[in-house]
Amino acid sequence: MDKVIASAAEAVAGIEDGATLLSGGFGLCGNPENLIRALREKGVKDLTIISNNCGTTDKGLGILLANGQVKKMISSYVGENKIFAEQFLSGELEVELNPQGTLAERIRAGGAGIPAFFTPTGYGTKVAEGKETREIDGRPCVLETALKGDYAFVKAWKADRWGNLVYRKTARNFNPMMAMAGKVTIAEVEELVEVGELEADHIHTPGVYVQHVLVGKDYEKPIEQRTVRPREGGE
Repeated sequence: MDKVIASAAEAVAGIEDGATLLSGGFGLCGNPENLIRALREKGVKDLTIISNNCGTTDKGLGILLANGQVKKMISSYVGENKIFAEQFLSGELEVELNPQGTLAERIRAGGAGIPAFFTPTGYGTKVAEGKETREIDGRPCVLETALKGDYAFVKAWKADRWGNLVYRKTARNFNPMMAMAGKVTIAEVEELVEVGELEADHIHTPGVYVQHVLVGKDYEKPIEQRTVRPREGGE
């Protein structure tokens, strides 16, 4: 039952070329930094990545893009990454854009075993092209299919050895739904505690959804900045 794994390299060892990867995070907040770096070092190619965005040019998931490892992105926000724009415009990168709420619900549905759902979001736009539409309660809706992955990377604040996870504040973002939608979910955590130390009511992701736990290190957390006023007198 102990799901703790020794290193990031060991955690990503089973990921092969062509895999579909779900990755938590919003911008650079709540990113599984150690797992992403290990995947770059492993060098697997032709990845399909499902994530809200693809990091920045040189941080987060962007380092996989810069290394030529990503074939397709299924995401919502694509700003702040020049390489993303270059690869998309050149035809090197396939991109499937989703309204952010639709993306979140597609992933949640994948984890909940719901094959598809109707939503009014995107009706009458390019998002709806080629998809089934239906009027429900007087509103035209678009059929959206669920999203699942071969692997899911998530970032949590605390975990126990059974894989029960607690996220911290806004770093929770997409992580809980990603954890549910991966066939193999690898949780990168900042703090490991013993079984029983986490309050049951405080657990966000039950360990049943998690196959491996990695204690991360050397976090950059580039999105977290603290600005203070200079003291009077320059002290």
